[in-house]
Amino acid sequence: MEYFFNFDKVGYLKGSRPKGCILCLIREDSPDVDKLVVYESLFCVATLNLYPYNPGHLLVFPKRHLTDVRSLGADEKGDLDRTRDLCLDALDKVMAPQGYNIGFNQGLAAGGSIEHLHLHIIPRYKNELGIADLIGGKKVLVQNPLETQARLREALGS
Repeated sequence: MEYFFNFDKVGYLKGSRPKGCILCLIREDSPDVDKLVVYESLFCVATLNLYPYNPGHLLVFPKRHLTDVRSLGADEKGDLDRTRDLCLDALDKVMAPQGYNIGFNQGLAAGGSIEHLHLHIIPRYKNELGIADLIGGKKVLVQNPLETQARLREALGS
C-alpha cells in the first residue's frame, strides 16, 4: 500500500502550534505533539520528522534546549555522535538508502523552522525527486511514518 503525504509545511508554520519548543515537548512526552521517537539516549533523542523529505528522515537533538552546536558539552557531543551512528546503522538495515544528507540548519535564516538545535539525517535514493521538486507539491512516500517508527525502534532495540 502506498501513502500520499503532503509535504506542505505552510499549514504547520502558519497554523496553531503548541506553546513552547516542539522538541522540548517531545522530550517531555507532551500529549500536545506527535511523538515519533525511535531512540533515546542519556543526552539525545532521535525522532522521525513529522514532515519528512523521505521515509526515515530523522531529527537527532540534545535533550538540553540549545540553539548553537558550539554550546554542546563534550558528553553531549559524544552522545550525539553515537546516536547519529546508531541511527545510520538502523537506517541502512531498515531502509537501505544509497546515501544520506546529514546536517544542522542552525538558525531560522538557515532554514530551521525549530529553534532547538537538531541534526537532520535524510536517507537518499538514486533517481529520486529532489527537495525542490518536493516543495512544489506532493510526493509518494512508500511507507507510513508510524510503520517507519516501528521498524526503526525495533532495529535500535528501543
